[in-house]
Amino acid sequence: MTTQNTRGRRRASGPTAELRSTSAVEHERPRDPHRELRRRKGPLRQMAEFAAASGAGQKAGVALATTGLILTVAMPGTGAMTATADSSQAASAVGTQPEIPAAASATIDFSRAAVSTTADPDSKLKQLLSAQSVGTIKTSSSKGTLGAPLDTLTTASPFGYRVNPITGGLGEFHRGQDFVAQCGTQVHAAAAGKVTFAGWHPYGGGNRIVVDHGNGLETTYNHLSSFNVQVGQTVGRGDVIALSGTTGASTGCHLHFEVMVNGDVVDPLGWL
Repeated sequence: MTTQNTRGRRRASGPTAELRSTSAVEHERPRDPHRELRRRKGPLRQMAEFAAASGAGQKAGVALATTGLILTVAMPGTGAMTATADSSQAASAVGTQPEIPAAASATIDFSRAAVSTTADPDSKLKQLLSAQSVGTIKTSSSKGTLGAPLDTLTTASPFGYRVNPITGGLGEFHRGQDFVAQCGTQVHAAAAGKVTFAGWHPYGGGNRIVVDHGNGLETTYNHLSSFNVQVGQTVGRGDVIALSGTTGASTGCHLHFEVMVNGDVVDPLGWL
């Protein structure tokens, strides 16, 4: 039975039907202790931790960088170089070159020979002679380019002006270096070249050998007791070309060694 109120709505007057109750169905799920932790971490954070834990930190960082993702991860230092916090400072440090101070009046010489290996000294000498005029070569460049004419070099009389050991006269110009050598000591070619003279020197050199090394450089070996080369023969650096002696204008057994540049003698010590 229904009644109508003053506003025109109908209202049930009988007993209210009892609503059916719904039973909540719950299923037991196994509890995952790491579920909440993973839920709080984003996917990028999980990927970074996985990369660091698996030892592939650098590879993962490269792979993620190529995809345009930027991560901040702690990676183990497995390489020779570790990244710094400020990459711009590291880049500038690598590209910075130290300044080399020089006086305004300093002379910079660009005529030096090209870099060569010391394993081939004849090649080094050829490069030096071909790089510039032999007359302009400085001692800083020529030093050590010629080999020793004796196994042991002991100076007996230096290059330059001296007292003549035979006449006692003052102001004699000594054209080479005299090295101590017993008669019969092996004499070596100072560098590779061609023999241009092998015979008697009429101006005091006695038995004399001249070797032409090219580009105006020559070496001479004087007062020899004997020699075993002839004109036109090619010799190599260190070859035994003669035996020392005391022939010519000599007061005893020794080797008189000369270095000539474009026909003019120079101090052999600047080349040995």
